Amino acid sequence: MKLKSHYRNFAAGCLRQTTFLLATWVLATTIAVNLDAQEKGFEPQYSEPETVYFEFGLKITSKGSSTGITGTVPIPVDWPEQEITVVEERKTDNVRKLTYKESSNRIKQLVIKVNQMGAGEVAQGSVVLKVNKRNIILPASPEELKLAQRIPGKVRQFLKPSPYIESKHAKIKQLAKTVAIDKTETAWQQVESVYKWVRENVEYKFDKQIHTCLDALDSGHGDCEELSSIFIAICRAKGIPARAVWIPSHTYPEFYLVDGAGNGHWFPCQAAGTYQFGEMEEVKPILQKGDRFKLPGSKKYLRYVQPTLVAKDATAGLAIEFIARQVGESEFDSKSKQADKR
Repeated sequence: MKLKSHYRNFAAGCLRQTTFLLATWVLATTIAVNLDAQEKGFEPQYSEPETVYFEFGLKITSKGSSTGITGTVPIPVDWPEQEITVVEERKTDNVRKLTYKESSNRIKQLVIKVNQMGAGEVAQGSVVLKVNKRNIILPASPEELKLAQRIPGKVRQFLKPSPYIESKHAKIKQLAKTVAIDKTETAWQQVESVYKWVRENVEYKFDKQIHTCLDALDSGHGDCEELSSIFIAICRAKGIPARAVWIPSHTYPEFYLVDGAGNGHWFPCQAAGTYQFGEMEEVKPILQKGDRFKLPGSKKYLRYVQPTLVAKDATAGLAIEFIARQVGESEFDSKSKQADKR
């Protein structure tokens, strides 16, 4: 409808003022919603950090004459719940140098190079790390979290099958249809129902051999790897992103939900051991998050990145020992401690 000429300026001014007031109201409402989301604790909440020291490296033993030796070992990187600082590098005299390499999927490796070794000779390279680790505590209002309708590209990979996690297998899909099917439950409760099912139906039993989800379901038992994998597989089959978290000598899963603003967050749970859902009390540093890695130059997906050892010539073979241990401050030299304090 056209306005009469003598009303146009007045109407335009009112429209600008109304638009300004509306924009101000929307902005204030958005800020209030965001502040409310923060107050309700949608994101994982953290305890005060605890400082510990860990050593990671490789011990290499040559069974005969060996040349051109290169070993790699994954080491921790920063995550929201941990901060990593290199305190000291250690190497035996026969180790030529220690270097580091990083890949785009947040994998960092210590690289140990040795020119040559004689029969029975031992070479060792390692790094001491300062780890500021925070426990993850329950969000204040988990009932407000929802299943993601739009999943970012970087997160979408955690809906795909990965080594030993056959989330698209017919048996896993059928199982997912029978677990956590109460639609009156919140998203948090639905995921916790999957968690409870795994703990109640798969007995914990340690095994040096890794088994697939299907094998573990058939046998009815598994250790932290299998229990985590089954939880992850069922979540993925239900359209809920989930992934493995690797720490020294242990594995636990994380699941992905979104808050009211559509922001996604990862929450941990302890598949094997003490009942911990949406929280995690753990001092050991995180080595990797995920279970579908592809390193540069490799065509094969890896469940996790392991220590490696190659040589140009090792006729009698080489043996490696992965070093991953907590150390006390008294175990590294005073110069390193002084540099750490700076």
